[in-house]
Amino acid sequence: MRKSLILVNALVFTLFFFSNIQTAQAQRYLTDIDSSFFIKDTVRPVIKRFENINISGYMQPQFQVAQSDGAPSYEGGNFSQFSRSRFMLRRARLKVDYLMRTPGKYPKVQFTFQLDATERGVIVRDMFLRLFETKKNLLSMTTGFFARPFGFEVNLGSSYRETPERARMSQILMPGERDLGAMFSFEPQDKKHKYAHLKFDAGFFNGQGASGTTDFDSHKDFISRFTIKPFKMGRTEFGGGLSLLLGGWKNATKYVYKTGKLPGGDAVFVVDSSLSNLGKSSPRHYYGADMQYKIKHGHGETEIRAEYWFGTQPGTSASTANPGSLPASNGVFLPTYIRHFNGAFFYFLQNIFNSRNQLILKYDWYDPNTGVSGSGIGKPGTNLNATDIRYATLGVGYAYSFNPQTKLILYYDQVRNEVTQLTGLRSDLNDNTLTCRLQFRF
Repeated sequence: MRKSLILVNALVFTLFFFSNIQTAQAQRYLTDIDSSFFIKDTVRPVIKRFENINISGYMQPQFQVAQSDGAPSYEGGNFSQFSRSRFMLRRARLKVDYLMRTPGKYPKVQFTFQLDATERGVIVRDMFLRLFETKKNLLSMTTGFFARPFGFEVNLGSSYRETPERARMSQILMPGERDLGAMFSFEPQDKKHKYAHLKFDAGFFNGQGASGTTDFDSHKDFISRFTIKPFKMGRTEFGGGLSLLLGGWKNATKYVYKTGKLPGGDAVFVVDSSLSNLGKSSPRHYYGADMQYKIKHGHGETEIRAEYWFGTQPGTSASTANPGSLPASNGVFLPTYIRHFNGAFFYFLQNIFNSRNQLILKYDWYDPNTGVSGSGIGKPGTNLNATDIRYATLGVGYAYSFNPQTKLILYYDQVRNEVTQLTGLRSDLNDNTLTCRLQFRF
């Protein structure tokens, strides 16, 4: 009898899983609720035991060719020293969501767990709990490891993003897109609510994201985002958002460097060695704005996106990336370098012939130190180095959708760096990359 019950449960679960493959999709935005939670009415009487569970995922095998052996790359990581081509499994995600609903079918509790398994290892991408206020269905609280509520590109899911990778600035300043923390949100669940097109998120986060296993200081990042969800006006749609991050991390030494000027006008890092700097928080402040505009036509859609960030970023002499631990070398803590940065992403997406064919154009830049120019980097006496170089990338691509679950992407990145006086960086690097990717999602 027990074996028969196990077989029946296994059969029911299998029917549930394959019936959902036809409708379930990975969510478009990392902080959204998967819409497929609400379309299971046809199978509910049969699989009531599993009705709160949703399984989704995607896989992205690809082949890449770089312009030179060992090319540095933000298109999946640097190439090996003697290689300019590679096969790789860029992402292979499996996600499980459990959602409890009120009698009125509004969300009450959501638990999400997501794994990424590639040739480079297995890591957890999401692990969080979201509690919903059920009286007016306007508020929620999220805690665990989840996406930071900053920017549009950071929160656009990798299975929906048209380009193979996020821009250089996104990867450096928001590595892994996720962090440990707690967040409160205003988001009406009733689609007929007068503010249903608005969303506001605000929370506190450790700051190191997936780059560290624990918070290395007591300073937390406050991150918030106000979003206008896409709303229709005839054949057009418009959306946008404003983002804010106020945080920092502890100075492990008394030495703090900031950009200044020499008597001759050359930019230089100037050190402040006040003892009061030790243990003080260096500012990590980001400000962002974004907009999305879409128009529908006979061939499909045309979409334009623009996003701009600026702010202050603490780092070291050799990096502007957010660290997973207090920066050190051979056990000795490193001085802090404070830089002002800016950057932007621009997308132009155009269906050609029909909705299955899409032309992709993207331009982005990241200037990690707006107080210097390329001609001054590497100049004797300025102590400026490759960390301060501005990069701009022009991407051109084509995507063909075989069906709603499967598509092919051909994408070429042309990367341009500032010309400096540094050895090996007195001209543009040979770091352009061609990517051919096949993607399947369910």
